[in-house]
Amino acid sequence: MKIRIAFLLTVTALICSGSAFSQSGPPAATCDNLAKLALPNTTITMAQVVQPGEFKMPAQQGMGGPPPAPPAAPGAPAAQPRPAAPQGAGPGGPPPLDTSKMPAFCRVAATIKPSSDSNIKIEVWLPLTGWNGKFYAVGNSGWAGSIPFRGMVEGIQANYVVAGTDTGHDVGNGTFIPGHPEKFIDYGYRADHEMTLRAKEIIKAYAKTDPKYSYWIGCSLGGMEALVEADRYPNDYDAIIAGAPMNPMSMFNAEQIWNGWLALKFPDAIIPAAKFGVMHEAVMKACATPIGQKQGFVEDPGSCKWDPASLLCKNGDAPDCLTAAQVDTAHKIYEGPVNPRTGEHIFIGMPKGLEGELSQRGMGGESKIATDLYRYAAYQNPNWDWTTMDYDTSITKAREVVDPVMRAGSNLNAFLNRGGKLLLHGGWAEMRNGTELAEYYQNVLKNAGQAKADQVRLFLIPGMGHCGGGNGPNTFDKLATLDTWVQTNKAPNEIVMSKMANGQVVRTRPTCAYPAVATYKGSGSEDEASSYVCKKP
Repeated sequence: MKIRIAFLLTVTALICSGSAFSQSGPPAATCDNLAKLALPNTTITMAQVVQPGEFKMPAQQGMGGPPPAPPAAPGAPAAQPRPAAPQGAGPGGPPPLDTSKMPAFCRVAATIKPSSDSNIKIEVWLPLTGWNGKFYAVGNSGWAGSIPFRGMVEGIQANYVVAGTDTGHDVGNGTFIPGHPEKFIDYGYRADHEMTLRAKEIIKAYAKTDPKYSYWIGCSLGGMEALVEADRYPNDYDAIIAGAPMNPMSMFNAEQIWNGWLALKFPDAIIPAAKFGVMHEAVMKACATPIGQKQGFVEDPGSCKWDPASLLCKNGDAPDCLTAAQVDTAHKIYEGPVNPRTGEHIFIGMPKGLEGELSQRGMGGESKIATDLYRYAAYQNPNWDWTTMDYDTSITKAREVVDPVMRAGSNLNAFLNRGGKLLLHGGWAEMRNGTELAEYYQNVLKNAGQAKADQVRLFLIPGMGHCGGGNGPNTFDKLATLDTWVQTNKAPNEIVMSKMANGQVVRTRPTCAYPAVATYKGSGSEDEASSYVCKKP
């Protein structure tokens, strides 16, 4: 009996000190001892065991809430408040984050200073028991400025070593950039790479082994970070999911500014918010299937040929038609920004089917989250006035200053040649048009050659908003999808997705590898994925 009690006390002590991490033997260092680990340009600021249910989400300065509604341009109807970004238990968002289900883990925090002006915060979490041998890095969103704890919680619950970074600053906009070129570099690409290197070194010190596989998953800014990692640092990750990547950031933000700029420059051609509702009804009737009309989205906006001219007023302006000037504005919104001097297409505009969003707030005014990139990064001037935006000179300026730091090219051959796998995805119900992402995907394959085709997949998700939400299917198990692909070496051709609302599954539906589209078989429940088959248009 004494021997048994002594054994149980020993096991308990090992878990509390963080020394049961490896299934094949004790670690090279306990969790506490990681505080003494010497790493390049790095100071370990915390290394402690967190017991099950003890973790509390930290309050972070950079997280903030949804952006406020933009002010209306002169002569434009007042903008309505923008809906909150999907989070928590709200309609369309993910389920509430239950930290009580987290296992015991070793929580390591560190500050990395690769330059004299750098201040990169990272956290690395290592499960005390049951590590699956793999490493997962979580991408950021928006202007970052905070460690992506939500994704880290999900990763540790799946028995991954998981890491995240604040990208080198702690504010929710670009005010940290002027006069701080090194901080801009950290934000653009260096913080993610430094975090990756330090996380792998911490794993090695703790487990006496390298991770078997390393994954990156991110959406929005995290999607762009994913592509930059694959482009600049092809050896960092074995498989990557890049969701709704804002790449190149300067051009995507130019598109975000476009509608408000049109309202500012052409006040006589503004489309009133209510008329966007009329446009949306016409688009749904012309391009959505009967099921799509019931569920509230167009299944394949890339194939929608609806022309705003079909609503041209016949007998003067009226609430249910568009004037000639408004038809021209509608064409410009769908086309996206164009250089007025060269005619060059800068970034494709809004996809058809998204008019319902503009029916809530109109064309709006300043999109501050987008103009901040020009204000603080391109012009380095907090007083830059967005109304002076010029789609010739301003774009040239942004390309010169921003693109060298925040742009991923489409030649990912170094990543693919070492066996890397890339899953691209984007929602059709967001301003970042899926057609543009399809062009990037096709360029990646063109550069890589047909032999690499099964290492890249694109999923354009009908009815999904930016990284979730929307009326269509809006969530899937990204970690499991990526890991299955790596383990089986079989590229996914369809993903069963769920439509989430108030934290509950409303319906399921397959999303198909581009260019295929989920098509109803003609029988079975319209709310069940098994009732659909993937077909190329």
